[in-house]
Amino acid sequence: MSLIKSISGIRGTIGGAPGDNLTPIDIVKFTYAYCEKLRERRPKPAGERYKVVVGKDGRLSGAMVEDLVVGTLVSCGVDVIKAGYASTPTTEMAVLISGADGGLILTASHNPREWNALKLLNEKGEFLSAAEGQAVLDCAEAENFRFSGIDSLGHVSEHDFTDEHIQAVLDLKDVDEESVRNAGFTVVLDPVNSVGAIIMPRLLERLGVNCITINQEVTGEFAHNPEPLPKNLTELSETVLQYHADLGISVDPDVDRLAFICEDGTPFVEENTLVAVADYLFERAAKVAGCQGITLAEATAPFSPVSVSNLSSSRALRDVTEKWGGTWAASAVGEVNVTTLIHEKNALIGGEGNGGVIFPAIHAGRDAMVGVGLFLSYLAAKKAKVSEVKASLPEYAIVKDRIDLSDSALIDRILAAVKERYASEKVNTIDGVKVDFEESRSWVHLRRSNTEPIIRIYSEAPTEEAARALADEVVSIAKTVMG
Repeated sequence: MSLIKSISGIRGTIGGAPGDNLTPIDIVKFTYAYCEKLRERRPKPAGERYKVVVGKDGRLSGAMVEDLVVGTLVSCGVDVIKAGYASTPTTEMAVLISGADGGLILTASHNPREWNALKLLNEKGEFLSAAEGQAVLDCAEAENFRFSGIDSLGHVSEHDFTDEHIQAVLDLKDVDEESVRNAGFTVVLDPVNSVGAIIMPRLLERLGVNCITINQEVTGEFAHNPEPLPKNLTELSETVLQYHADLGISVDPDVDRLAFICEDGTPFVEENTLVAVADYLFERAAKVAGCQGITLAEATAPFSPVSVSNLSSSRALRDVTEKWGGTWAASAVGEVNVTTLIHEKNALIGGEGNGGVIFPAIHAGRDAMVGVGLFLSYLAAKKAKVSEVKASLPEYAIVKDRIDLSDSALIDRILAAVKERYASEKVNTIDGVKVDFEESRSWVHLRRSNTEPIIRIYSEAPTEEAARALADEVVSIAKTVMG
């Protein structure tokens, strides 16, 4: 089957042979390595104990993986706070709330039922840096294990952080609980048989929203492909129409990605999730600035009027940011790269075009709970239908393609050829090659796969035809290099 080792953790299919799949041996190895590098990263006086939060999504293998991870942490002399069923953002928040030294999230995000993973957090509840993640991988491969004796074993406690996470969302000044409650929204929620079924209805109830939930049993037997893409959300669309709901809400199994369905059953499009939230935040800040005669920077303080997304996310975020007088910055692909740039720019808002909203006012991680709170506040302020909000946002089409190669050595040659071909345009090389065509308001981004001899191609333009033509043009350049 498959085992993928990356700087953000280890994920794979359950069962099979060690090193080829996610087996108990692999789980123990990487948990041990995480502990070793935790001690190096955060030295403590002798006798002072380390504390790590462990949370899991609703997967079938969750209890088994949790037992192995907790047992390994304890055998390394680390105290464990078991958060139980907890979304990825809840576990991230739990690290902050408990003052822990780190956290482990047991989730394979949007992957199918046979997958699971260990995602690695630092003391800020954020993913380890690239260098820190690589150090964990190297340590695991060395297999130089040394466990604690009987008098130094860690201790285990349990704590449910769900309500504390919800309260933190409601406490955000930009989540207008009163306006949302007065709007009387009816929504349909699809948490795809995982932990979103626990936390999301409780948030919506606190906001006074009438919530109709489908696929609500936390079984790990996902009712459909769990990635929140339009093709997987047909049941949600039909239920929105059936109940004449104002909105459909879809989250992935660990509740860090968020997608909406309009009241007419059509997709809001996941790229627009972050764009809409950013539009709301910048519009609020611009109104405060206008009313008080201050600058946008003063109105957004203590954050800067900056938005951040990765290079493969829609240009629409840049458009709405600049519309309100802010500035946009782009990072390499990968959540840790986005959060790093958010911190560097002290950005107001950031995230990824896959429906990942990162609002640093609460924590620097993708959080569907925060996204829902802000989006419903936006709807209440606009007094508009979701389809009308969608129509008000910049409209682009994204095409995703790939080039399969028999020789990975060709990758650098293809990227160099594309860079040379478009040398007169705006070229960014921080993650592969991205070319911006300012005049046509379009772009194309090529980047190598971390696991296969593949170049991934993302192109965006005002129309799907133009985006497709741009992708085809790049593929043609690649074929020339390939001979």
